[in-house]
Amino acid sequence: MSGNERPPVPQSTNDHERTDVPCLSAYKIEINGVVQGVGFRPFVFNLAERLGLFGWVLNHSGGVEIEVEGPAVAVEKFIVALRDKAPPLARIEGLTAREVTPRGYDHFEIRRSERQAGRYQLISPDIATCADCLRELFDPQDRRYRYPFINCTNCGPRFTIISDIPYDRPNTTMRVFEMCPDCRREYEDPRDRRFHAQPNACPVCGPRLELVDIAGDRLYGPEVLSRAVELLNTGHILAIKGLGGFHLACDATDARAVRALRARKHRPHKPFAVMMPTLDDVRRHCLVSPEEASLLTSPQCPIVLLPWRENSAVVKEVAPRYRYLGVMLPYTPLHHILLRDVGRPLVMTSGNLSEEPIAADNDEALRRLALLADAFVLHNRDIYARYDDSVWFVPNVPPLGALPQPIRRARGYAPFPIRLPFKCRSLLACGAEIKNTFCLTRDEYAFLSQHIGDMENLETLEHFEQTIKIYQHLFRIEPRVIVHDLHPDYLATRHANALAARDGSMLLGVQHHHAHLAACLADNGREPGRGAVIGAVLDGTGYGTDGHIWGGEWLIGDYAGYRRAAQLEYLPLPGGDAATRHPWRIAFAYLQTLLGESPPGAVPAGISEIQVKMLQEQVRKRVNCPLTSSMGRLFDAVSALLGVCVETSYEAQAAIELEMVSTGAADAEEGTYPFGIEEVSGRYVVRLRPLFSALLADIAAGVPTAVIGCRFHRTVAQMVTAVCARLAAETGAHTVALSGGCFQNRLLLAMAVPALHDAGLQVLVHHQVPCNDGGLSLGQAAIACMTLKEL
Repeated sequence: MSGNERPPVPQSTNDHERTDVPCLSAYKIEINGVVQGVGFRPFVFNLAERLGLFGWVLNHSGGVEIEVEGPAVAVEKFIVALRDKAPPLARIEGLTAREVTPRGYDHFEIRRSERQAGRYQLISPDIATCADCLRELFDPQDRRYRYPFINCTNCGPRFTIISDIPYDRPNTTMRVFEMCPDCRREYEDPRDRRFHAQPNACPVCGPRLELVDIAGDRLYGPEVLSRAVELLNTGHILAIKGLGGFHLACDATDARAVRALRARKHRPHKPFAVMMPTLDDVRRHCLVSPEEASLLTSPQCPIVLLPWRENSAVVKEVAPRYRYLGVMLPYTPLHHILLRDVGRPLVMTSGNLSEEPIAADNDEALRRLALLADAFVLHNRDIYARYDDSVWFVPNVPPLGALPQPIRRARGYAPFPIRLPFKCRSLLACGAEIKNTFCLTRDEYAFLSQHIGDMENLETLEHFEQTIKIYQHLFRIEPRVIVHDLHPDYLATRHANALAARDGSMLLGVQHHHAHLAACLADNGREPGRGAVIGAVLDGTGYGTDGHIWGGEWLIGDYAGYRRAAQLEYLPLPGGDAATRHPWRIAFAYLQTLLGESPPGAVPAGISEIQVKMLQEQVRKRVNCPLTSSMGRLFDAVSALLGVCVETSYEAQAAIELEMVSTGAADAEEGTYPFGIEEVSGRYVVRLRPLFSALLADIAAGVPTAVIGCRFHRTVAQMVTAVCARLAAETGAHTVALSGGCFQNRLLLAMAVPALHDAGLQVLVHHQVPCNDGGLSLGQAAIACMTLKEL
């Protein structure tokens, strides 16, 4: 029988103890999903005892297996409760129960785990400290009082310490810690919440802290925490080892400390994340909606971008020119102790130099972070898989309301898979260059990796390759198909080519924006065969099939294929991708091309007349000026033209700062700018000359920058809607999928979605994976699955 069916119901018996009546019912039950490391076996054991049933439960490489027998009514209640009353961290993906011959068991037991060749199971992400452990952590009478590695089956490290399945202690990095008698007693007691909690430990037998300063002096024991607090309270920067790697931490209310961290990390403007002790503390610094509070306090405990209060004591240097603060609550015992003792918000940013992967090993951190930190808080529990913090935001989008969406999917979410609306053969999708993730598929599961980072250096490539090996081993996946972006120079593409050449795997290329469209469809569980949708895919860059840089695209398509139905007009990008670091050059080139001239204010101070003439010639002769239809570059140009951001130090800075400025006028300003829509060779092209002419007129008239920025955002929302409405009328497709990094802009999203609804269109947005390139590998995998079905 399936998990939704029930066994036959015989005459009722006592639910709490076995009677003398003969055994009436026996079932063999198989359960898969996240059912190991979450307290599932003790839950089964105690449930069976309570219902007076007998048999056994065990872990194996594919999940959990149970044999149970007893009065039929009790067995039925048992099977129903397996789903309805499972532990909070369990996620049951499949439950099958078949009737078997009773064997006459006289007790219920937990059997030793079995390794089964070829089987795989879903693995729990790392989980924030639970309320029970937190209560013990600060109880002076508890033997784990202020122990920084307290955990149980409801919380603590999982994915970052697992080296193999089944999830048992010998298959984790905790295997080197021999449990003391007290911990062993808990570990072996099915009635204890630490029964088979693989990271179970205490101050007697478990991992320990160590503090190393820049002189190489070392501290151990309770002095580590007191010294760390002293350093943080006096403006120093600490490298702190967490679940999946190191954080760099400093006092978020100390401008000098934050500026020092920026200088050392070579990160002059990009916002830092902040950790605060409690939700009440967060509310003192930020506005927090119910949906945002739910995310902050969830077991996943991600960073959440929150509206920043003007009177917050967190210094503006933490997030320059930004209206939102990236905030998370403590999610490990060590974090809880430090935040409680320091008593103020702490910057908690990834322990790396800009664009490098997060440091994970002690020796690696001491080497790589030596010039960044004043001291190191280390511990001796090894990290098997690097794991950055996840980042979410909750835009308020009429008429849909609050729509929580990930910006970066990592800790707390990966490696739990995205369930596909179809079965797929095993393959590897290598993702994109920026915000890279990869995706491995098996059956109906898409195992999207944690955030890998920007594939711009050897260190990140090594992290990418190592993490692929971890996923392949844990989930027993041997892909024979490798999927990649069409851009030939991406490191991920080169890796795909090298793998295919080495292993003889089939190689499939997928167009960047088609992958964005498919990612949104898969994210929403849209089944194949439901018809084509309109994909409004707006981002910064993607290699087009015509050799140009795409980024402002309207596609008609599904998993199986697409047609490029509309685009922003092509404009020159002087210097190619390097122009994104100098948005004023983009604005200059656009105005030269569209209007034949640029106003004096389009060139920043300090740029010589010779440099201007050289740029004019570069644009006129199209020397190193690839053509782009990118919406991201249009945002860059407008941001620079308004003087908001003319030089950048991080990806999308110009567009982000334009959004920040424009948000202030959003409630009062209703104006828009004109644009054209022209049909060219069977495709619509959005013309931008009217927009720039009107925008320049507003600048000349002294219209406030915030008003102009708001009008521009509303104009882009109108563009999206006008083109989608035309395509819907022509094709009959009335569902619009919004994807691409531009839709992380909550102002644009809040304007575009209601406009599309008013036009009678259904809108799909991302919920499980980022709309940026962090979700791209999911789309690549989904497209490849459909392509392979046709072969």
